[in-house]
Amino acid sequence: MAIAVLASCSTAPPASSPVPGPNLQPTNLTAPPGTTLVQACTPTGPELCFNAIDDNCNGVIDEGCGEPTGVLQFTIAWGDSPADVNLTLVTPAQERVPSPRSRSTPTGFHIDRDCPNDEGCGGQNVENVYFDGLDPPRGRYKAEIDLADPHGAELPVKVRFGARIGGRVLGFDLELTPGDDAKKTFAFDLP
Repeated sequence: MAIAVLASCSTAPPASSPVPGPNLQPTNLTAPPGTTLVQACTPTGPELCFNAIDDNCNGVIDEGCGEPTGVLQFTIAWGDSPADVNLTLVTPAQERVPSPRSRSTPTGFHIDRDCPNDEGCGGQNVENVYFDGLDPPRGRYKAEIDLADPHGAELPVKVRFGARIGGRVLGFDLELTPGDDAKKTFAFDLP
């Protein structure tokens, strides 16, 4: 059973915060079955790191935490669990980030780490895909969240997903178990 709880911002960011990017208007937003996209923001103070939430309601996920960000950003976080959870972005050009050969695409999408395997995860499992330009490709996007291997973790593995689309931040919480429905997909169109 998945529970929707993620915070996001609907207010304009303060003048001192990062610029939220172009006025991107996603359409046809779909969350995995059993979850609901949430767009409510309750400022909780300073940004907390590695939780895939915009805690300070400025339109950016986990800024100041060493995670790159962009006008499109997709982040998953699952704490110190030993589970291997993967985030894969499928772009309108059908590029996959990461792909078996690369962590970047020719169109400007990147993933910065693969937890829990990469150095730098340090018991704070986060995967973060972002676009490094200001004008992302238009078309259909899919963010796939997959429980690759539980590695003995307590099940279900609780994963938080956050997405930044321009200045809009939204997301949901997932509970992942092995099996046929282990992959969850968030999708939207960018006209």
